[in-house]
Amino acid sequence: MTEQTRVTTAELFFDVVFVFAFIQVTTLMTGGTNELGVLHGLLVLTMLWWSWSLFAWLGNRVRANYGCVRLVLLATVPVMFVLAVNTREAFRDAPGGGPYTPTVFVATFFVLRLFYLALRLYASTPLRARDALALTVPMLLAVGLLLIAARLPGSGLDDATVRWGQVALWVLAIGVDYGAALALPVPERAIFSARHWTERHSLIIIVALGEVLVSIGIAGADIPNSRGLIEASALAVVVAAALEWIYFDLSALVGEHALRDADQHGRVSLARDAYSYLHLPMIAGIILLAAGLKHVPSLVGAAPAHHRGDPLDAFGRYAMYGGVALYLLAHAMFQLRLNRLVLPVVWPRLVAVLVLLVMVPLTARISALAALGWLAVICTVTAVTEFVVSRGPRHHLRNALNEE
Repeated sequence: MTEQTRVTTAELFFDVVFVFAFIQVTTLMTGGTNELGVLHGLLVLTMLWWSWSLFAWLGNRVRANYGCVRLVLLATVPVMFVLAVNTREAFRDAPGGGPYTPTVFVATFFVLRLFYLALRLYASTPLRARDALALTVPMLLAVGLLLIAARLPGSGLDDATVRWGQVALWVLAIGVDYGAALALPVPERAIFSARHWTERHSLIIIVALGEVLVSIGIAGADIPNSRGLIEASALAVVVAAALEWIYFDLSALVGEHALRDADQHGRVSLARDAYSYLHLPMIAGIILLAAGLKHVPSLVGAAPAHHRGDPLDAFGRYAMYGGVALYLLAHAMFQLRLNRLVLPVVWPRLVAVLVLLVMVPLTARISALAALGWLAVICTVTAVTEFVVSRGPRHHLRNALNEE
């Protein structure tokens, strides 16, 4: 692994599975009661993200296009796909018989982590017993907690206790997986290629933004074409494009430059905080936006004339505007963690967050299409403002990266 190493095709193939995984998460969010569905979706997304992050760390240690590493990574793809297939029933099994899906979800998650552990041990020099325990114990604890949560519906407890007990167990499992896995002193943790690391995370952002387009496309697939549906589709693309611009115009450059300039200890710290941690709320914000967009086509497509001017329901409004606000806030924190010298691009994001939060109650009084239109305007103005105020830092960073 060298500084100039790029993302491999095997890693790209692994990431393609997340196109489907993100679709499953948005479906989970919009099914059942909205509040619990969103919470379940965010919990599953958090676990999926950590699994992806572990393989991103691993891919920065060994080349994934050669030998047994490539074979094992490709063997992981069907496991990840089966995990995604079972995502919608990760908490409760659907009627109809067959294997008990929550247990299948946990078992598949366990197999996925075993693949990671095998590759991690293969790519490391012989580890001491305590180092091997630091890699395995958090994973086993998390799997055990998820298995208990999966079996709660058959425990005989009342429905409310089961619902919130599952949530509590998932939160605890996530805390163990995220906290202990990075806090425990595992040797040889390193970022060998800043370019590979930043490129891998840039690509998963693109995958998530693709879900924004897929969501409104799927939601409008069974609705006859109409002017409102065309306008909504175009506005969704504008929102996604603005969010893409905000990430790639300057932030991606800042990330690569900051990692290249840091020593090895600083690289690990930046990679953990700015990427493994702060990219999660970015992804979550995009997925919430996608879930909210699923509610738009039914109000702008072939609905009766007296419904076409109706506002979005509370879930659609909070998911769309809250999702973009979460994305921009996480982006601001990401930028500050990397380099405090690029403050000019932070304030437009924070202002946009405040505007979005103020707009949420106001969107209850305007049509769904108008709400989407105003969201596109806010995102576009934010992107344009950042472009104007960041000319100096952008020019400097591009020159510095070209010289390197």
